[in-house]
Amino acid sequence: MTTAQPLDVQPTPLALLLLGREADPRSERGVECPGDLPSPSDPDLVARARAAKEKLGDRVFVLGHHYQRDEVIQFADVTGDSFKLARDAAARPEAEYIVFCGVHFMAESADILTTDAQAVVLPDLAAGCSMADMATAEQVAECWDVLTEAGVADQVVPVSYMNSSADIKAFTGKHGGTICTSSNAKRALEWAFEQGEKILFLPDQHLGRNTAVRDMGMTLEDCVLYNPHKPNGGLTAEQLRNAKMILWRGHCSVHGRFSVESVEDVRARIPGVNVLVHPECKHEVVAAADYVGSTEYIIKALEAAPRGSKWAIGTELNLVRRLANRFASEDKEIVFLDKTVCFCSTMNRIDLPHLVWTLESLADGKLVNRIEVDPETEKYAKLALERMLALP
Repeated sequence: MTTAQPLDVQPTPLALLLLGREADPRSERGVECPGDLPSPSDPDLVARARAAKEKLGDRVFVLGHHYQRDEVIQFADVTGDSFKLARDAAARPEAEYIVFCGVHFMAESADILTTDAQAVVLPDLAAGCSMADMATAEQVAECWDVLTEAGVADQVVPVSYMNSSADIKAFTGKHGGTICTSSNAKRALEWAFEQGEKILFLPDQHLGRNTAVRDMGMTLEDCVLYNPHKPNGGLTAEQLRNAKMILWRGHCSVHGRFSVESVEDVRARIPGVNVLVHPECKHEVVAAADYVGSTEYIIKALEAAPRGSKWAIGTELNLVRRLANRFASEDKEIVFLDKTVCFCSTMNRIDLPHLVWTLESLADGKLVNRIEVDPETEKYAKLALERMLALP
């Protein structure tokens, strides 16, 4: 009887990546900090963050996006959505360090709008945005070639959502387009239609479709969906010529999970509930809701809501939970629209250990995780942003 020899099995690079023991060299951003993070169980984390922030004083300005964890938000000097925070950073030129507790494209926007003397820092470089990553510069350049071959490129004005990379913002600026937020998307589309006959809307198909159909009276037939993973975007030249809105096949992984069934279920469970959703939700969900608006709109709507009212909110869970706690004393019942809990996984990469590591590094004179947009990209991205700022 022979003894079985142990197999010399070496884990593949993919297996190591899944185990969290390696980084993918092909990814846009790294996933490792160039230093050791404090333990998440360290009971002194809050005190350490406070001490480092006090040591830095006015040299640091901490921005906290609405979707961040409470443990991070408590150290934010201002909170808001991505564009509000970028503008807040630009309004603080005396701050040497801008620590952006959000995701990568937000830090890029802050770097574009702040001075060269300021350093924008992202506590975890792996805090990306799946929606923004759904449109790369190469894919969008290829799309423009398709539009050119179809004979419509000279009629198309690009409008890019704030939730896009600096490269996409630069493409938009270079091709005569503008940026929009979820609050001013209608104004941006109206402006774009004054410049051309068609719009290429990047990268969130749902915001583009909802704005065009719900807010501007277009039909679903006026919209076509460009899929960058299919030849010619999966569209014929005739479809491109007939379309008013060319929507990029991108979406938010959080808002895309809400369904009409979620709306029907919460209405059955909570009689008299008001359903309030973000415009990044699917068109059929927006149509089934009572109210639709940006994160700032959601907050203001709940602030103005009468005591004892009931609300089901279709947006990221950290914000919904924070609002539920904030308005509990006013007997406002606020629940998450879906029964299944869903955090934004990339937003949640910014946690207290990463923030402590960042602040302590800066306090010790070590600049870490700086986000810098190259001058050429910044030039055209800023042009697109300035067009948005000039909207009436």
